[in-house]
Amino acid sequence: QVQLVESGGGLVQPGGSLRLSCAASGSIFSINSMGWYRQAPGKERELVAGITSGGSTNYADSVKGRFTISRDNAKNTAYLQMNSLKPEDTAVYYCNADVRLRAWSRYLEVWGQGTLVTVSS
Repeated sequence: QVQLVESGGGLVQPGGSLRLSCAASGSIFSINSMGWYRQAPGKERELVAGITSGGSTNYADSVKGRFTISRDNAKNTAYLQMNSLKPEDTAVYYCNADVRLRAWSRYLEVWGQGTLVTVSS
């Protein structure tokens, strides 16, 4: 069984910063891509940022230049550094990963439970 556990959410003032972490645990052979998604009240879940096992990244236009995704492959952990936060960044942030349990198995998509980020004065 594989779990993704997010941490680092909370309340922050506009212009502030937060760092989210996503730790994968369980019997993992390898992890391909990892990503952060968010879902605001009344809106669909959207991709915020993604990173491949090789370190290639992609970002939603709304967060480019403000958010940075990174990962520590040795720790099976991904991070999202969020700077210059805006009220419209308020959402539940979810971690996502494509995980392989055995060398011969296909990749499984795994989701975390989510962590709430609230940007408000």
